[in-house]
Amino acid sequence: MRTEIIHEKQDLTYLSWSLIRSSSGTAGSFLKATSHLGDRKIYYKLSNYDSVNGIVGHECVNEIIADRLLTVLGIEHLHYQLIHADIQVNEQIIETYLCASEDFKQRGEDKVALDVYYELEHKPGETPLAFCIRNGWADHIYKMLVADFLLLNRDRHGANMEVLRNSRRKTIRLAPIFDHGLSLLFNCHDEASVSAFDVMQDRPIQCFVGSRSAQDNLGLIPANAMPRINRLNAQDRAIIMEGLDSILPQLWLDKIWEMIEGRWRYYEDFCNQRRA
Repeated sequence: MRTEIIHEKQDLTYLSWSLIRSSSGTAGSFLKATSHLGDRKIYYKLSNYDSVNGIVGHECVNEIIADRLLTVLGIEHLHYQLIHADIQVNEQIIETYLCASEDFKQRGEDKVALDVYYELEHKPGETPLAFCIRNGWADHIYKMLVADFLLLNRDRHGANMEVLRNSRRKTIRLAPIFDHGLSLLFNCHDEASVSAFDVMQDRPIQCFVGSRSAQDNLGLIPANAMPRINRLNAQDRAIIMEGLDSILPQLWLDKIWEMIEGRWRYYEDFCNQRRA
């Protein structure tokens, strides 16, 4: 399922969508569905859906941009596929782009939200970040904090991080980083809001293991433990934006790259200051 974008319209009207309220206060709802292809479970999700106006967001495009960015940086993450399709919601046929991803659980594993696991297993007075470090997940968490800063992910709540356990093998690990829809310009729906958007503004976020500031969360990474990630280069724009010009207006794509590039420069300066 690794073709990143399927532009040819598919008939996915057979999918049954369940309604998930946005956890970050966004107007509208997020719809999810599942299907099975052989022994593979496929998860589908839509961008922000409004029962009056239909699909009003572009969160699914954000997922493919984040997927490509994290691939360039060499950060482990869940891969997404962007699919042009007809779907059916409330007896209405809607043409849209949606996201698909495969189940990241391995055979024999079960999953639990990190916030639930933390409540069950943390020591008295132990913060979520300290809990993750004690469990050996520091590098994973630090890479996630960097990714969420670059993307300005506003929705890294405790269920957007999952613990995978295999009781027979007695193994436990964090799931690959997933769910980046509420990032970048997710709440910009017209040209005026895109043009006015300050790509470097430190907007309030949710982060279960950190604070409400993506910028301040970089400071949670010890100077001697900065994660090893690949460098972002100007030519990576072509890789990250390939095939999206027919899906999202150029103004949006230009602003998104301005955001990623500007926040990367800030991160590089931050790392250089830590080394000084």
